[in-house]
Amino acid sequence: MVLDFEVKMDEYLPLRDVVFNTLRQAILRGELKPGERLMEIQLANKLGVSRTPIREAIRKLELEGLVLMIPRKGAEVAQITEKSLKDVLEVRKALEELAVQLACDKMDKEGIENLKKAAEDFKNTLDADDVTKIAQADVKFHDVIYHATDNQRLIQLLNNLGEQMYRYRVEYLKRKDCYEILVEEHKEIIKKLEDRDKSAASEIMSRHIDNQVSAVMDVIREKNKKEE
Repeated sequence: MVLDFEVKMDEYLPLRDVVFNTLRQAILRGELKPGERLMEIQLANKLGVSRTPIREAIRKLELEGLVLMIPRKGAEVAQITEKSLKDVLEVRKALEELAVQLACDKMDKEGIENLKKAAEDFKNTLDADDVTKIAQADVKFHDVIYHATDNQRLIQLLNNLGEQMYRYRVEYLKRKDCYEILVEEHKEIIKKLEDRDKSAASEIMSRHIDNQVSAVMDVIREKNKKEE
């Protein structure tokens, strides 16, 4: 197991929370891969901490469904399954549709310009061959819509869900054949927000999420076939 991540200390958080956040991000970003064993001693040595916060973090990650405890084997990163994907994206779809409907009412000219810039920034990352940068640019596009809702509870829910979505988003963006579709969908979303057309904006956002579900499902099924 090659560990490419590091612990980032935060003076405002207890060590156990810092370790938990570090491991959580490593899983969500794919630095710790599905099926990879989480060895307490190795992780403790890598992060420069004792085994206790590692053990506590693994327990919390298990509760989030990101880690599985295997009898007589120990902890490992949970696989990306069709069921886990559907569970996350069903919730995201409903919240994204709500967000874009609220944004239709509340997004001002500055918000539209910020969204256009985010869409352009996303498009410009596509040639970089860096999936992490592309994923971050896609997150920023959606963030502009979230903040336009002016609904802090909704923003919080979407941000929390966004972290769980990250590894699915990365899997989707590994498929370069989806890039042109994504760029067009972003343009359509912006146009409907400019027109303040809630129904059409919601419909496009729904299709936007459905395309992601379909693409990641294909990845999961291809992976399962190779393992059979």
